[in-house]
Amino acid sequence: MVADTDSITLGGVSEGDELPVLSYDVSATTIVLGALASRDWRPMHHDYDFAVNRNGIRDIFMNTPNQAAWFERYVTDWTGPKGRLGRMTFRMKGSVFPKDTMTISGRVSGTEIDDTGCGWADLDIELSVDGDTKTSCQARVAVPTSSDDNPWTRRGDHWQP
Repeated sequence: MVADTDSITLGGVSEGDELPVLSYDVSATTIVLGALASRDWRPMHHDYDFAVNRNGIRDIFMNTPNQAAWFERYVTDWTGPKGRLGRMTFRMKGSVFPKDTMTISGRVSGTEIDDTGCGWADLDIELSVDGDTKTSCQARVAVPTSSDDNPWTRRGDHWQP
């Protein structure tokens, strides 16, 4: 992740670069707080008895907005404060449960400067548990083209994610 308060710049990013790995031990609290923060009151995200006895799964599991937040954190930890997420899509293939250690890893799949002069890094990201991919993600993040550029200042026609 970025070592100081400065963001990376596009010149320091190349296709094929590996992003630092983020590992996190998931607890029931991690899952419940994520569901609460996103106002997801469905019981499979906070009620163990419902998840196990009614739905037939092993435990409560992480909801979609919680995973999205982890992916956003992962991307912006890498870019630093000037990185601005343009878009993100992901496909959930399995569940993340309490006592899992989720590992998030990523790779730069491309870079470009668009017609407005905004620098972009395209990322392929994976959330896995014990080597099993639970969610794959593609993200497009604006990164500064120089030390005095800041994608957060772009508005209107100058922001085209």
